[in-house]
Amino acid sequence: MLSARSLFQEILDNDDAYRLFCSVAASGEAQGGWENARIAALVPESQRSLAPKIARHGADEDKHGRIFHALLRKRGLEACEVPEDTDYTMLLERHGIGLAHARLKADVQLSEQDVITYLAHSRVTEQRASEQMRMLLRHFGDHPEIGRAVRMISDDEDNHLAYCHEELLRLARAGHGRAIHRALHTCVRAELAVYRDVSLAVMARMGEVLGWSKARNALLATGIRAAYRYERALGWRRMVSLAPPGRRDPLGKPAAPAPEFA
Repeated sequence: MLSARSLFQEILDNDDAYRLFCSVAASGEAQGGWENARIAALVPESQRSLAPKIARHGADEDKHGRIFHALLRKRGLEACEVPEDTDYTMLLERHGIGLAHARLKADVQLSEQDVITYLAHSRVTEQRASEQMRMLLRHFGDHPEIGRAVRMISDDEDNHLAYCHEELLRLARAGHGRAIHRALHTCVRAELAVYRDVSLAVMARMGEVLGWSKARNALLATGIRAAYRYERALGWRRMVSLAPPGRRDPLGKPAAPAPEFA
């Protein structure tokens, strides 16, 4: 029977598949850490109160990257090169979503519209991250090898999502509602397609590593494409709605240190 739990268990049980999974995750988190650190440094004066929260967001992402590397070391593994077609973060940038790295590398202050672009991008992608981690938490939160990491990262991703809701609602009340609406809808359309393509690429590579049959590969690909069609029709709404979060000021404190994995 194919299920998220059984698929991830196969990945967890195979060193090569686990190495690829942790490498892809670590790379994406490290990129997110760098991006947030640069945005915090360049935030406009009108939004300076956001800088510590953006920096905290980046510190969390950087911490997650270190956690995935620590999980690899715990097994005596090293990170592998991340295939381009599995690089979710960079593929979003190539689609013009979020703030381009060239923009962030320039020492030029961001505009308020740039801040909206950043927060809208984060609102959509953190929804995805929060849902993925909640799935892992449900199935592997008590796992002796990865459970502690899953619990910490899932809690952080929920904080990040709450922070995006909170700050976008604040900006909407300040008169930026239409700009936020446009940014969210532009981002979600691209994210759905990128997530589909990355999922197909990752599953294809896992299939090679784990020796899945052509029939199983085809079934998984069909499922990924069916999920994409549902999200295009209806599911996208959950990724652009805004509501006051249950967690208030979730990034108002310093990031917790990354745990040690013996």
